[in-house]
Amino acid sequence: MGMMEKARVKAQADVKRIVLPEGDEPRTIRAAAIVKKEGYAEPILLGDEERIAAEAERLGADLQGIAVVNPETSEKFAEYAAALYELRKAKGVTEEKARELAADPMYYGIMMVKLGDADGLVSGAVHTTGDMLRPALQIIKTKPGTKVVSSSFLMDCPNKSLGEDGLLVYADCVVMPCPTAEELAHIAVSAAETARTLCGIEEPKVAMLSFSTKGSAKHELVSKVQEATRIAHELAPDLLLDGELQFDAALVPEVGASKAKGSPVAGHANVLIFPDLQAGNIGYKITQRIGGAEAFAVLQGLAKPCNDLSRGCSVEDIVNTVVLTAVQAQ
Repeated sequence: MGMMEKARVKAQADVKRIVLPEGDEPRTIRAAAIVKKEGYAEPILLGDEERIAAEAERLGADLQGIAVVNPETSEKFAEYAAALYELRKAKGVTEEKARELAADPMYYGIMMVKLGDADGLVSGAVHTTGDMLRPALQIIKTKPGTKVVSSSFLMDCPNKSLGEDGLLVYADCVVMPCPTAEELAHIAVSAAETARTLCGIEEPKVAMLSFSTKGSAKHELVSKVQEATRIAHELAPDLLLDGELQFDAALVPEVGASKAKGSPVAGHANVLIFPDLQAGNIGYKITQRIGGAEAFAVLQGLAKPCNDLSRGCSVEDIVNTVVLTAVQAQ
């Protein structure tokens, strides 16, 4: 059973409510119908009820039993607008502005998650990452003890000798362009938790990647990874984490044994922390396109789960992201 199959079973065992702000978007409607039918989550579509019903009929999508909520006419609108005002008035948001924001499906969906009327949120078929991440950071904020929202890519590789039976977690590949040493340390700790929660990896082995292994090169970029490794050990003393390691030293037992003798991670890493966004984004795409791996993206570090899609996403991509968000919400 592959990673996504396991995640689907886990989602079905404890069904969560996942709000979809892009409720009238065709792929989103079709995905919601599948999610409901398969019992992966209780989807909530936001938008104009008549428009969504008409689009569903055109698509032949069965929305029976799926909640459809129009933020502007919702019975919760006044409550959400008032709560949003209280949360953001110190930042200059007026009551009028709060009502305007609460009518926006993205902000309304974020407020649903904040106030416990939904367990997680998925968007991005139409909106950018920033469109969702901005209100999520303003309203839901980060987990206690976490300073950074970042991303992990769950890489399911055909080569089962890699990582945890072919499973590798790559971070950060989407959010933080050039993290500081402290931010990189927080990304590492979050990615280890993602590995446990979503991949079922009981013992994450985290490699802090660089173009140097254990001081083989001297450069300020190497020093940053070394400092990040030190901070990560302070944040999570029991976590199996080591660095700085080159990619091959992290993954290949023979190279790890040669370049980093005695390392508890070298040669056996299943969580790979890239030093910046360029390296992470390039790395996951190489693994996906040349290595034939399946790639599944999630955000990490928020107090409650909200996940982003590519605007070129397929219906299957949306279904998979809803499944992973539901598992995060557990």
